[in-house]
Amino acid sequence: MAKKNKRSGFELVKRLIDLTFATLGLVITMPIFLFVTCLYLFGENKGPVLFKQIRIGRNGERFKIYKFRSMVQNADLKLKQNARLYEKYLKNNYKLEPSEDPRITNVGKFLRSTSLDELPQLINILKGEMSLVGPRPVVEEELIEYKEKQESFLSVKPGLTGFWQISGRSNVGYPERVDLELFYVNNKSLFLDIKILLKTFIIVFIKRGAY
Repeated sequence: MAKKNKRSGFELVKRLIDLTFATLGLVITMPIFLFVTCLYLFGENKGPVLFKQIRIGRNGERFKIYKFRSMVQNADLKLKQNARLYEKYLKNNYKLEPSEDPRITNVGKFLRSTSLDELPQLINILKGEMSLVGPRPVVEEELIEYKEKQESFLSVKPGLTGFWQISGRSNVGYPERVDLELFYVNNKSLFLDIKILLKTFIIVFIKRGAY
């Protein structure tokens, strides 16, 4: 009973922190939202400002993750039309170098290198689909990487940042990523959350693993 109450207390405090910082974050970054919107309204790559994709959340629930669009429209279709690149994308932990990825726009390269493309996920946090800190939400195809540990991985809310991000982010692929994400799941605490958030600011500043 005490362990359950401790867990409930942790989740309550974590949710209050999420709501507070997500709200403040959206208010503070509103000029960035307006600036990016103008780029897509009047720039060379007109189209939707937000990119939405189905990701897997806590307990396997599916939700739409929000990002500033950094790719051309119908990006997945364009990638799959190039069989060589698509095969490389799958083998490279669902990533391609920006210089060889035909989907990424010029604006998108800037947004990704500065991690500004992730800002709209503050909306996901307000909706309760994500948390500030947790394992990164994956697409369904990636769940296979977690094998028999899927249930453990999906036992917590996915995060805007997490232990994988501060340990190398895109520079660290599977299967190492599985161990990093599960380290957070098995050791989650407010102290660890604060440590991850502080280190995230440093990593974003130096642009490590951002592509």
